[in-house]
Amino acid sequence: MNLRFDRHEIGITADLSELAKVRSWVRTVLGGFPASVVATAVMVVDELASNALRHGRAPYHVRLLPSAAKVRIEVDDGSGETARRRTPSDQGGRGLLLVERCAAAWGQLGRPTGKTLWAELTTDPGAHG
Repeated sequence: MNLRFDRHEIGITADLSELAKVRSWVRTVLGGFPASVVATAVMVVDELASNALRHGRAPYHVRLLPSAAKVRIEVDDGSGETARRRTPSDQGGRGLLLVERCAAAWGQLGRPTGKTLWAELTTDPGAHG
């Protein structure tokens, strides 16, 4: 496996069509990881980014920080409002529950200009997630 363990970042606009670009970007950045890790990362990034676009505000940034043991995913938005799990319904509410079930760890950090939601995935396809 030939991977570059760098910080990768992409900015996105508030248009929900940006999610397809982000999913493609994740597949490219994590192309050397096992397929199950890439698929889980795509799903988690999609959930975190779509939540940011729906409930947050600009500016939006997505970061991937891969390493040998884990992939850390970070999604920034400009809203200081805390993200929280909602009760699932026909209108949604499953995103953060899905992230919680797929990630080894997840959380959020408040920043002076908004917040960062993050999730860490193990790179061992047989482990959690």
